[in-house]
Amino acid sequence: MQKTICKREYDTATAEFIKKHTEGTFGDPKGYEETLYKTEKGYYFLYVNGGEESPYKKEDIKSISAVKAEEWLKNN
Repeated sequence: MQKTICKREYDTATAEFIKKHTEGTFGDPKGYEETLYKTEKGYYFLYVNGGEESPYKKEDIKSISAVKAEEWLKNN
């Protein structure tokens, strides 16, 4: 998936995969997954996707700071 946020290009196909976190099981309407990536330029982002009752009802990319990425890694 690709998305441009504030003139920065985020692309799951070219970014470095760091870690995936999954809540629930396949088909769970409350289940979701978050995947942390880092771009070649050092920007972090989360690829998110989930069920109809989850915080992520559709796939999306959310940019996050390096500090938030470290925090996310500690918590997941």
